[in-house]
Amino acid sequence: MKVLFIGGTGVISSECSNLCVEKGIDLFLLNRGESFRKAPIKSKIIIGDVRRDNLFHLANENFDVVVDWIAYTKDHVKKDYEIFKGKVKQYIFISSASAYHKPILNLPIDESTPLHNPFWEYSRNKIECENFLMEKFKEENFPVTIVRPSHTYDRTKNPFKENYLPFYRMKNGKEIIIHDDGNSLWTLTHSKDFAVGFCGLIGNDKTIGEAFNITSDETLTWNEIAKILADNSGFELKISHIPSSFIKKYDDEWGDGLLGDKAHSVKFDNSKIKKFVPEFNCKIKFENGAKEIVDWYSQKENQIVNFQLDELMDKIINDYKN
Repeated sequence: MKVLFIGGTGVISSECSNLCVEKGIDLFLLNRGESFRKAPIKSKIIIGDVRRDNLFHLANENFDVVVDWIAYTKDHVKKDYEIFKGKVKQYIFISSASAYHKPILNLPIDESTPLHNPFWEYSRNKIECENFLMEKFKEENFPVTIVRPSHTYDRTKNPFKENYLPFYRMKNGKEIIIHDDGNSLWTLTHSKDFAVGFCGLIGNDKTIGEAFNITSDETLTWNEIAKILADNSGFELKISHIPSSFIKKYDDEWGDGLLGDKAHSVKFDNSKIKKFVPEFNCKIKFENGAKEIVDWYSQKENQIVNFQLDELMDKIINDYKN
């Protein structure tokens, strides 16, 4: 198969790029070439900005499958549709499990759960993208497959805000912020596990017009996630539990991401992806993923601290206690 990834060197997509090449797929990556994550040697790089450049010539490259890893708004997928309609056998849109109904209606969450999120614009934009693409599928047989990941990580991304900062705070005896009481359930999926499920969808014509959860079956509380990271780092864990609504008063983006996603207990039903891709079975528990994260941030060049955010966290904690 000849496959185009728009993006392809991000947290989620890098492992998918690697696995595609291992499987013998003729993989092309369209991106700006600015990521520190290296593209697979056997992939072919197309330097460009899909949001700014005129890329209609790509429609003549005879790609079997196109995957857009960086489409976040209806305008993004509309442009993809205009370029590739009638030109590809499959277009895969990366949506988000955060699009599922908030507040949570029932658990586990499967693909039939309604899409509705009044708290987070990011999720509403993903819903709008899905609605546009499914409309084109129903009206014109545009060959879309929808994937809904939830909090997929690699060694470079700890689950908390943000990057090295939680380790810096623990190292210096500071509290880290965990939203609400920290007992809501959360699902973390390693990018290598995600890649197995995702790559099994590529080129599968039975997935056209379908949506798929691709997540781990492991659930942990946020308190447990923090403890696993702290235990692996060797730092003492001190927690300040702050209501999500209080955090939003200080940082809209952070607060919306909590109220629209992370503050809700989730567990996902992955039976559909396992039916279509039998080899999908998440093997990497967060205990092992945490070791990779700690190893990454033990390297001095990765210990970059957002001091402005660090000060904001101090203020949020102090104001809430007072």
